[in-house]
Amino acid sequence: MAEKHLIALDLDGTLLTDDKKISERNKRVIKKAREEGHVVMIATGRPFRSSEMYYHELQLDTPIVNFNGAFIHHPLDSSWGVHHSPLSIDVAKDIVEALDDFKFYNIIAEVIDDVYVHYHDEKLMDIFNLGNPNITTGDLRRYLKTSPTSMLIHSDEEHVRKIRAHLSEVHAEVIDHRSWAAPFHVVEIVKNGLNKAVGLKKASDYFQIPSERIIAFGDEDNDLEMLEYAGRGIAMGNAVDDVKNIANDMTLTNEEDGIGVYLNDLLNLKAL
Repeated sequence: MAEKHLIALDLDGTLLTDDKKISERNKRVIKKAREEGHVVMIATGRPFRSSEMYYHELQLDTPIVNFNGAFIHHPLDSSWGVHHSPLSIDVAKDIVEALDDFKFYNIIAEVIDDVYVHYHDEKLMDIFNLGNPNITTGDLRRYLKTSPTSMLIHSDEEHVRKIRAHLSEVHAEVIDHRSWAAPFHVVEIVKNGLNKAVGLKKASDYFQIPSERIIAFGDEDNDLEMLEYAGRGIAMGNAVDDVKNIANDMTLTNEEDGIGVYLNDLLNLKAL
């Protein structure tokens, strides 16, 4: 058997197909990897409520990284600890105030499973309703009372760049921000210093698996630190260029079972 590895999986664009499913081939390979003693975990920008179904579908028993490292916990073991690192509520409200000077469609703040939406939007409700959160609609300066786990700003491509430039200029000391790829032009904000690698390090310390035996898969710029931290950072075939440039290796796309094909070969699983 290969030495025990920690395998970290991003969800959207990585483990999940474009229709948000886990392929049978990927499931089969992941199951075989776990049977052979390897540790598999999820590291996602999603909240737990919209990643929980995949956690259970893979029958995982490991910690999970949500909100890009702002919320890390073990769904099956409360003694593992809950690591929640929200933004300052004052900074969150400053950001909302400053956005009056920019063009944007909406702002969403999430406090674990409570969702605050600046403007009512049926399409957004469909996306954020997953897992039945408590949803409050209205001006965040008035309705947001608790430090948010993360914030999302929905705009168009041109204004996302301008908003990110402003955030870097004014709030660089206290926040980190990312952008989503098309078709959604969104700025995602978490507390400064948080990323998926923070959660991956907590898990690797817990399982006593050194970084050289960590395999991490990703496709977007919120995966960069995780792929750099892992001994093997693997870019999906559909990954953005920044991810491909820092990755140690590349696999097939999320539509071609890139995770399953790569792990089966690397760990000699004979599962395909």
